[in-house]
Amino acid sequence: MKAFAGALVAAFLASAAAAQTPYEPVEAPAPGVSVCPGGLCQAEALGGVFEALARAESGGEPTPVHILQIGDSHTAGDRITGKLRAALQARFGDGGRGVLPPGVPWDGYAPLQVEVTASGWIASLAPLVGDTGYVRAGVGLTGVQTVTVQPGGVLTFRGDAPSPARLRIGLCGDGPGRLEVRADEDVWTETFGEARCLSLVAGGAPRTIELRALDGLMSLDDVRLTRVAPGVELSNLGVVGASLRDLAARDQAVVARELAAWRPALIILAFGTNEGFDDGLDGRSYEALLRGQIIRLRRLVPGASLMILGAPDALRNGVVNGCSADRLRAPPPSLAVVRDVQRRVAADMGVAFWDWHGRMGGDCSADRLATRGEPFMRGDRVHFSSTGSDWIGGMLNADLMAAYDAWTARRGESE
Repeated sequence: MKAFAGALVAAFLASAAAAQTPYEPVEAPAPGVSVCPGGLCQAEALGGVFEALARAESGGEPTPVHILQIGDSHTAGDRITGKLRAALQARFGDGGRGVLPPGVPWDGYAPLQVEVTASGWIASLAPLVGDTGYVRAGVGLTGVQTVTVQPGGVLTFRGDAPSPARLRIGLCGDGPGRLEVRADEDVWTETFGEARCLSLVAGGAPRTIELRALDGLMSLDDVRLTRVAPGVELSNLGVVGASLRDLAARDQAVVARELAAWRPALIILAFGTNEGFDDGLDGRSYEALLRGQIIRLRRLVPGASLMILGAPDALRNGVVNGCSADRLRAPPPSLAVVRDVQRRVAADMGVAFWDWHGRMGGDCSADRLATRGEPFMRGDRVHFSSTGSDWIGGMLNADLMAAYDAWTARRGESE
C-alpha cells in the first residue's frame, strides 16, 4: 500500500477539494452489525471525556474539550474527522479548528474549516519509518519534519466562518529568530529561544492569522487554533501511509511538550490499514507495540480518555476467487489479525474500541460501498469518497453520542 502513497495523496486532495461542493441527499446503508454494543466496546473508558462534554453542554467548561485523532490517510484527508468535528461542534459549541501542521506539508493540502497558504515557508513530512523503527529526531505528532523558517517567510490561516469567541493561538517551536504573529489588530513579536510552546490570545475573533519570520532562524512543530469558549475542538493529525510504528518513532521530547500544551480530553488512535497490507506482520510484535503506545500516552496525558478505531474493511487487487463482485479483490490476511489485536488489547487495557469494520458492513463491504450508484468508497476499495466519509463520520458521531446520552442518563439516575 505504501508504494503508491503519492497517488493516495492526490486522491485525498481531490476528496478535500470536493468537500467544498454540496452533495444531493443520497440513501445511505444502515449501520452494519457490530461485535460491540452500539458499535462501541468499553464505552465506560470514555467517562473522562464525557464528563468534560457534559460541562461544555451546561456551559460550565470555560475552555474547549480537545479531541485529538492521530492516524493514517483516513485521518489525513480530514473528511471523516471533519464530519465528526462539525457534528460535535453543532451540539457542544465551536471550540476551534485545533492543531495543524506548521505549514503546507504537501501540494494541495486542504484541511476543512481553514485555508492554509505559505510563502517562503518550508514544511515537509518526515519519511515513514517502515521496519527501521528509528526515532525521527525533532518530529512531533504532526509528522512534519522540523520546519526551518527563513526571514521573510509568511504562513497564513484563514477560517471559513466567523465566530464571536476570542481566538487562542498556540505555537510550539524553538530557535533564536523573531516571529511576528498578526491577528487583525493584535500583533505580537515572539522568540522561542529554547524549545517551548507559546499561547497568545487575540482581543477579538479574527478570521485571518499571519505568521511572519522577521530575522534569524527558527523551527515550528505545530500551530493550534482554539477558542476561549466552551465547545469542542478536534485535531486530525494523519499521514498517508503511516502505521503505529510512525507514532512510536515520534521524538519523545517534542511529543511530551505538545501534549502538555494541548491537554487533550480524548486521544483517538486510527491506525491499522497499512499494517493490514503488510504480509510479514507479526501479530505478537504488533500487540506489544500497541500496548507500549497506550502506556506511553497514558503516562504523558494521565487524564485523557483513549479510543481505538478498529481497522476498517479494505481490499487488495489481483487475488483469485476474491469476495468482490468481480472476484478479483479480497482483504489482505493481516488485516483481520490487526483488528483482532486491537480489539483484545483495548478490552484488556480498558480502552474504548469502535468497530469500524462492522459498522461499515463487515467483510467485503468496501466492494459493496464502492459499487453503489453513489459510491461511498473509491475505486481502490481502501479509501472513502466524500459522501462515504460523511456517512461513516456521521456514524462514528452517532455511536459516540448514543454512548454519551446513555452515560448522562445513568448519571442522572444516580444523582
